[in-house]
Amino acid sequence: MSSSPSRRVPIESQKVDAPLTSSATFLVLRIAEGADAAASVRDAISGIDDIVKNVGFRDLDAMLSCTVGIGSAAWPRLTARRAPAELHPFAAVVGPVHTAPSTPGDLLFHIRANRQDLVFEFERQLLDALGDSVTVVDETAGFRYFDVRDLLGFVDGTANPVGNSVADSTLVGAEDGDNVGGSYVVVQKYLHELDRWQSLTTEQQEAIIGRKKADNVELDDAVAGQKSHKTLATIVVDGVEHDILRDNMPFGSPGSSSFGTYFIGYSRYLWVIEKMLENMFIGDPPGAYDRLLDFSNATTGCVFFAPSADFLGRLADEQLPA
Repeated sequence: MSSSPSRRVPIESQKVDAPLTSSATFLVLRIAEGADAAASVRDAISGIDDIVKNVGFRDLDAMLSCTVGIGSAAWPRLTARRAPAELHPFAAVVGPVHTAPSTPGDLLFHIRANRQDLVFEFERQLLDALGDSVTVVDETAGFRYFDVRDLLGFVDGTANPVGNSVADSTLVGAEDGDNVGGSYVVVQKYLHELDRWQSLTTEQQEAIIGRKKADNVELDDAVAGQKSHKTLATIVVDGVEHDILRDNMPFGSPGSSSFGTYFIGYSRYLWVIEKMLENMFIGDPPGAYDRLLDFSNATTGCVFFAPSADFLGRLADEQLPA
């Protein structure tokens, strides 16, 4: 959202709503110990737009962008500003059968473009700028699969907000005045057991997902008993549905039999995504967990806050906290 995405947010936000692209890299880093490392990170991320311009000018139609997220442990090392109200480490969700683990991460870079070479070159220049002030925790390259489907064969991201509701669903407002225009970001890597999934009938798969496989038509919610993934991932409180913006992408390597989905959700309120994960892993009611998890295993879990572009641009000029 490059300028005034809503009347409620009068400052420039990062492009959390950048269009879905054909390529993306999700880069999670840890910051090295010491004030010098923190200072180097501040310099690099405050100049992130310069790297975007330096790489993206080769093909403006490729829509290169990068969203920067900061973790709770890194926040006080990079700025003296008050931390976002809900920012905290990812809390592991332990269900009766499956667990959403919590894994380390100080920085997230969500790099997107319609050309993989631009994503590659941006990441190369970014890591050169960061140098030995960081270490790579996870690097996952995603790709668009057919008509925006995941590797399970279903269309992904159908429930995303559209139009003016995007800003209302993703950007912090006056409820946290020091962090207006920012967005909470949750990332998880899910590895799929494709052989077992493909052994199910199409009807069984559709019942688990809650949508038709061929045309993506939404199925009715179950009146009682086991709820579908679609239903468990829909958060309604006091009759109001709370949306998040997903920019999930498939990833994998047929040669190593590794197939997965990288989940990334942007939200105005962190509790919305946390409630969604509680429904999926613990169940609603408890015990009736998301049966998709029997075929899709979460291996990482991190929480970040993507501050406004204004915040990032001024970060290097702030007095470094003690």
